[in-house]
Parts: sequence; C-alpha cells; structure tokens
Amino acid sequence: MAGSFGHETIALAARDGSGRLVGVLPLVRVRTLLFGHYLVSMPFLNDGGPIGTDEGVAALAAEAIRLANQGNVKLLELRARETLPLQLRISRRKITVLLDLDPEPEKVFAGLPSKLRSQVRRPGRAGVEIRFGKDQIEPFYDVFARHMRDLGTPVLPRRFFQQMSAHHGDQAWFAAAWLADRPVAGGAGMRFGSEFEITWASSLREFNQIAPNMGLYWAFVERACREGVTVFNFGRCSPDSGTHRFKRQWGGRDVPLHWYQYGPAALTPSPDQGGLIGLGPRLWRHLPLPLATALGPGIVRGIP
Repeated sequence: MAGSFGHETIALAARDGSGRLVGVLPLVRVRTLLFGHYLVSMPFLNDGGPIGTDEGVAALAAEAIRLANQGNVKLLELRARETLPLQLRISRRKITVLLDLDPEPEKVFAGLPSKLRSQVRRPGRAGVEIRFGKDQIEPFYDVFARHMRDLGTPVLPRRFFQQMSAHHGDQAWFAAAWLADRPVAGGAGMRFGSEFEITWASSLREFNQIAPNMGLYWAFVERACREGVTVFNFGRCSPDSGTHRFKRQWGGRDVPLHWYQYGPAALTPSPDQGGLIGLGPRLWRHLPLPLATALGPGIVRGIP
C-alpha cells in the first residue's frame, strides 16, 4: 500500500496487562484532494479488519476511532467477513461467494452444471492455453487495463501487482489465457492458508464467443484443488448483480461482508454516489487506452 500508492500505513497492536499480544489491526490512510480523507483496513480488498480477542478487537477499534477523530476523516472503514464485537454501524453492500473444493478437481468439475462444463471446455477446443507464473503479470495487466477502461473504471497501477508478487512470492498467483500469441484473459489472486481468492479477473470482449474467462477461472479452481486449497473465494460483488450471478453459477455459497464504519460519510468514493463521480465511468470509456492506463493509477489510489 505504501510502495504502490504512497499511502501512510499504520500498524496497531493490542496487548493485555501481562504484555501478551491480543489483537492486530493494519490501517491505511487514503487521502487525496479529489476524494478526501479515509482510514481503511484494507483498501482495494474485502477483509483486513481487526483480529484477536474480543477485548483486543474493541481496543483496536477504539484507537482507530481516536485516529479518525484526530485526522477529521470522512470515514473509518474496518472490513471483515465475520461479525465483530463492535458497536459501529455496518455496511452490508458487498458479499463474497465461496466454493468448497475437493482434492480431486475431477469431482469438482463433475459437480458443475452441464452448461458450465461446456463453457469451461470451449476455450480449450478453440486453442486457448492457460499459463501461470510471475511472467504472466505483464500479459494479465495488459488485458486488465483494457478491460477496466472499457468498464469506465480507473486501473490499479502495474507496480501494485509487481509488489504483490515480490512481497508474497508463491502465495500470489497470476495467470493469462493465450490464443496463439495474444493474451485474451487474465487473473490474479492470493492464497492465504487453505483459501484462495481470485480478486482480479478480466477478458477481452471480442473473444467472448470462445469464453476464455471460463477456462481461466477453471484453471485457478483446478490448481487450487491440486495444491490442497479447500475453499475458493470468488471475491466481492454487489448482491444480485451480473457479477454475482456469474460467481453463483459455480455452485458456491453467498457470504455477507461486514464493513464496520465510523464517520460522516456513508461509503468510500464510488460511482454509486452519482454526481460528478457517477458521470466518470461514461467519460472514462472513451479515453484512448494509453491515456486511461497512464491516468488511472493516480485516480484509483483515492478510491479504496
């Protein structure tokens, strides 16, 4: 967060009377002239709120509130998947979808609907090849940047994914779907213990007919099975959205996200707010790709 965006990071720890560690909380100060001042744990991600004993979590939240008041932030947002012992308002505007895995990917594949199995096979029949590795960061990002421009959304900086790989090593997975010598889809995510989350995925619209994104997702699921991962996390989405329906078709279950909030703002900056920020996506889609890719990271750093 510091190296990719220049944000201040604050590491909080709670200890009991004997000095035993009872909780931790990473906070990131997201402050820009365009969008204002926020404290978030963690920006751009689904989780990252305080963990520890009930007393430790409460103490950490109290300190985070003190820092929020001291800095006059618009919003303090502590993102969690589980319910926390906090007396703060909760935003449940996002959910995630989890799929339980089997060590044998063939069993997972057999459990998919027949239409989905056909879609997964389609890119392979068309000659699409899925490749994993750090050398896939660049092709993944090329597809991702174009996809985000087409959605009307500023793109994360390339160095964010490079640093993600450098810091987390083999726990960070990158893949691209290749058709001949061209990447047509790409994905990236993180393994944490027995769970893997695919947080970023995209494909080029002109290749929708051969569904490279379906082959890409299955490649991630298959790898997760073979490497002993027991839960595949499809990442956050808005309930009942098209993205939600895409994720649910794999047979997973919805899990609500609990984002604990303190401050005058209702949410972090989003096109859902309307106004000028809501107009942004319609304008952004018409920017030349090199310009959108160059300008995007400077804007998205303030949209946690």
